[in-house]
Amino acid sequence: MGKKKFYIETHGCQMNFSDSEIASSVMIKNNFEITDNPRHADVILINTCSVRDNAEQRARNRLKNLTPLKKKKKDLIIGIIGCMAERIKEQLFEEEKKIDLIAGPDAYRNLPRLIETAAKKSKAINVKLSREETYDDITPFKIENKGISAFISIMRGCENFCSYCVVPFTRGKERSRNPETIIKEAKNLFSKGYREIILLGQNVNSYKWNSGFGFVNLLESVAGISPLLRVRFTTSHPKDLSDELLYVISKNENICMHIHLPMQSGSTRILNLMNRKYSREWYMNRIEAIKKIIPGCSVTTDIISGFCTETEEDHKSTLSLIEEAGFDYAYMFKYSERPDTPASTKYKDDVPEEVKLKRLQEVISLQRKLSHKSNINDLNKTFEVLIEGESKKNKNNFYGRNSQNKVIIFSKQKNYRIGDYINIKVTGCTSATLIGEVE
Repeated sequence: MGKKKFYIETHGCQMNFSDSEIASSVMIKNNFEITDNPRHADVILINTCSVRDNAEQRARNRLKNLTPLKKKKKDLIIGIIGCMAERIKEQLFEEEKKIDLIAGPDAYRNLPRLIETAAKKSKAINVKLSREETYDDITPFKIENKGISAFISIMRGCENFCSYCVVPFTRGKERSRNPETIIKEAKNLFSKGYREIILLGQNVNSYKWNSGFGFVNLLESVAGISPLLRVRFTTSHPKDLSDELLYVISKNENICMHIHLPMQSGSTRILNLMNRKYSREWYMNRIEAIKKIIPGCSVTTDIISGFCTETEEDHKSTLSLIEEAGFDYAYMFKYSERPDTPASTKYKDDVPEEVKLKRLQEVISLQRKLSHKSNINDLNKTFEVLIEGESKKNKNNFYGRNSQNKVIIFSKQKNYRIGDYINIKVTGCTSATLIGEVE
């Protein structure tokens, strides 16, 4: 009969994609074979996100789409894994009758056993959060094996407890991986031809193995593997972004000149309600430090419009901070109340939906102008670009990113291939993309 096949589908953040690679590795080690077609699968796993309600609704809609497969293939096992599984737990069995298996983010080692249980038509669930689990002995299976860029999860969990966020409740306490396992994984990926590593954590600045080895030490160690290996990281918390980290980036050419620094709001009053643990002034101090210590570094951010009690004055404070900081790009959302978060129990979600949408549109419009301005400033500059693949719109073009994490499109050259570094002069741009030519 051959090996049983599994299909895994990932929704949400980069951490979820990293987790899917860990879950896939566990499955393959236990004699399963991965497939990219759900119709060929014996087991379908949907890795879910709970950060916003629409992320959970997408997962539910996906389950509805799988109903015909479930009817056609009676022994098909469908599992919900990840943050949604952790947040809703056994309630999911009642709400979604087609689910056979539920596994939280710390239960991926148990997937084969849970599948065995589900195959016997018994309730299969494990949503127990761990204080120790980091999966540091598991080599992730690269699902999208393009062989150029790879994520490495360096820590799990979060203890910041931002009032709007479910992550501390779905992923548990912070646990840092043994640095030896991280460096070993990075070396292994580099030996296989990978040329970019992205170190992942809910808050990478909080990484700490012992009193003498923190994130700065880890970043330098990974960068030291080879000057041909680019190193990126995400996400930084503004309250923990140190000058020491900025100086390490500035003196290592292969640590990319890009920092993602979530702002969320430009109003100190709203930041206090969000429990972000910094003020508007502190945030701008960090922006100024980045510009001073790492000239030319790009900064991207996250912004939430319409948080509880947000006034028009608070909103204008956000717009003014966006302009003052001059972000290169931003991920922008309207506030979505999540059940059981501190904000849902302490504050009233009192900003009308139409006001949220209006403010969000104003934020998007302003940021689009700033992104375009940032790209215009790159005209006639030359950047070293890591070639990542063919352009989706034109197979005669390559695309890649510079150190600042900006996508650049350029014509293919016979002497270059995916994974090579190439110097590109910027000749044109849109608000989202740079266009260039080989120099």
